[in-house]
Amino acid sequence: MLSSLRSVRRLSTSQAWRALSPEEIFAREHKYGCHNYKPLPVALAKAEGIYVWDVTGKKYFDFLAAYSAVNQGHCHPRIINAVIKQMKQLSLTSRAFFNDVLGEYEEFVVKKFKYDKVLPMNTGEADDYSTCSMVFCYNATKYLRPCMLG
Repeated sequence: MLSSLRSVRRLSTSQAWRALSPEEIFAREHKYGCHNYKPLPVALAKAEGIYVWDVTGKKYFDFLAAYSAVNQGHCHPRIINAVIKQMKQLSLTSRAFFNDVLGEYEEFVVKKFKYDKVLPMNTGEADDYSTCSMVFCYNATKYLRPCMLG
């Protein structure tokens, strides 16, 4: 996916595909993207370990680490291999089905942290929604009737 996105470059009828300059990248994001952040004026193109490189080839330390989402470093070979192995077997299942690894993961987390149950989520928004739903359902079952949100 990223390689196909990177290959989407500006094409003019008189010239071949070319890489965009940092300024063109900034302008395009400013024109088409929502402005929820004021990014630093650096257009990153690749990363490895603790380093990132911009589109001009300048190398930086990645002290931000995607707000700690990549504390293990960029492109960690063990993580890449594990992801590839899993993607070749089964990419994703919804919670509408059981799968052969979720219960094992849930058991590990519950025992490790001495919880009663666990509900894995992949975003903070999903966490917030599920928490509000559970609180609503708890109160509804206590005072009104059983419910299911989802």
